[in-house]
Amino acid sequence: MNLFDVYPLNNIEIVKAAGSTVWDADGQEYLDLYGGHAVISIGHTHPHYVKRVTDQLNKVGFYSNSVKIPLQVELAEKLGKVSGKPDYQLFLCNSGAEANENALKLASFYNGRKKVIAFKGAFHGRTSLAVSATDNPKIIAPVNETDNIIFLPHNDEAALEQAFAAFGNEVAAVIIEGIQGVGGIKEASVSFLQKIRSLCDQYNALYIADSVQCGYGRTGKFYSHDEAGVNADVYTMAKGMGNGFPVAGISIAPKFKPWHGMLGTTFGGNHLACAAALAVLEIMDQDQLMKNAEEVGTYLITELRKIKEVTEVRGRGLMIGIELPESLANVKKDLLFKHHIFTGEAKPNVIRLLPALNLTKDQADQFLNQFKIALNQR
Repeated sequence: MNLFDVYPLNNIEIVKAAGSTVWDADGQEYLDLYGGHAVISIGHTHPHYVKRVTDQLNKVGFYSNSVKIPLQVELAEKLGKVSGKPDYQLFLCNSGAEANENALKLASFYNGRKKVIAFKGAFHGRTSLAVSATDNPKIIAPVNETDNIIFLPHNDEAALEQAFAAFGNEVAAVIIEGIQGVGGIKEASVSFLQKIRSLCDQYNALYIADSVQCGYGRTGKFYSHDEAGVNADVYTMAKGMGNGFPVAGISIAPKFKPWHGMLGTTFGGNHLACAAALAVLEIMDQDQLMKNAEEVGTYLITELRKIKEVTEVRGRGLMIGIELPESLANVKKDLLFKHHIFTGEAKPNVIRLLPALNLTKDQADQFLNQFKIALNQR
């Protein structure tokens, strides 16, 4: 049997990792500023993380949600404390797409409606409704097509008001990333998020804060949406939540009343997933990683904006987009293969930085030095 060939692969095999450093099968060392799509939040193979997961595996790795799992309660309490939303409720699942799918389903259950407002440049996942709310027709199969999604221009308050005026009593939810990831590190403005909140309140629609990539402390606040000073009805999270272990969740406002069978999952909230997620929150809290993300991220953004070859620098904290002119489109590849630094991209010419939240200033300087060399080698 062959693998189903859907991923463009770099010819690199990672065999060892520690902190923000990885090594390939030939012993070559790389600086990791991408963390496998913003997944590595506390650094690779963090000792506390490894011990927490190993100790749990030696007790029990899995049982279903048909029994009490005290680790879930512990995780919910810790997440409420660190996120600053202790009165919210936690539903655990396995991936960002699944989190968004359940959030949209929850909204529809709540108000009995079908329409969803999403935005140009959005990416919410690859499952049924989540992919329909994703602004990429290429990955929407015919079976996923629906008239229930209303796509609007990003950060356009007038268009949002017009959509609610036209469809307000049919809108189940508005779903928005605080900062678009795949869309090119484009931040939703404070006034736009506040407008979403006020219109959702006016029309009894739900505000879903997609925090899968831009959440979990990456921007210096737990949810990047917190910059707007308003609360969403549902926050979705995944990527950095388990530092590589598949775990996701939705944080649900107190006004939602659950009933048995409303949502469900086989693997969500299993013992190992909870141990991994608890380890992440414990390290984030103990080492003040949100503060570090804000400080090192601000330093990086400030220094990047001084580089004349860069068209624009966008983002917040350790979620950074570096837009380059088309003539420098090959710099990302050069960073990897010539300078041994992992970064991400957003088409066509944006380099994405999504490193671990404990990235050091020295490592930031290492990147800045090599980036300048890469720009000037062309």
